[in-house]
Amino acid sequence: MKRFRAAVSDFISRLFSTRATTPKGPAVPGKFLEYKTKAEQGDAEAQFNLGFCYDDGRGVARNPREAVKWYRKAAEQDYAPAQFNLGYCYANGQGVGKDKAEAVKWFRKAAEQNYAPAQSNLGYCYDNGRGVEQDAEEATNWYRKAAEQGHPEAQSNLGYCYANGQGVEKDIVEAYAWFSIAAKADSDAAESRDLLRKGLTPQQFTDAQKRTKQLRLQITAKSKSAKA
Repeated sequence: MKRFRAAVSDFISRLFSTRATTPKGPAVPGKFLEYKTKAEQGDAEAQFNLGFCYDDGRGVARNPREAVKWYRKAAEQDYAPAQFNLGYCYANGQGVGKDKAEAVKWFRKAAEQNYAPAQSNLGYCYDNGRGVEQDAEEATNWYRKAAEQGHPEAQSNLGYCYANGQGVEKDIVEAYAWFSIAAKADSDAAESRDLLRKGLTPQQFTDAQKRTKQLRLQITAKSKSAKA
């Protein structure tokens, strides 16, 4: 699935716009029959994996409608990854009629379970007024929740918000720090960081490096706490 980019005009220099996260899944092609058996018995995780097999053509011919069917069964059991993937299907009209409001509904259900990809995409919906009234502050709130869990695209999106003063007070030091955090896993964030670097004073650059270290420590500590 290709990610869809935001269409925004309020760029700072050539900084990238915020963007949405695309679904991923752990489904193994060779386990298709195993997933199918368990899914038919009502196992939510298996239903999700079976849906992803149909979605991505893993071990079976690709069938978006069948993917939606199984995502929905798992989503209705409050399985957050399936809720997220179902939201993405509605957002893109993939296997189901495009319905932005329905996409928001499912993203929100997963986001409220602290599922970072859904939090990032819910932020994107608020950011761009997709299926919900545009609200820059609410967008930033959801980006932050995902970013603090280590989600690279949310980190990049949060950097963009700080760089442009979108939903938060403009802060290029904070923007640089979030782009830096995201850069290891996100080439767009790395490019945005490098572009922003050209406009920093020596003191701002020093402050940004310190802030980056602080954020890394906070994110690592939060991750360890969540796993404990």
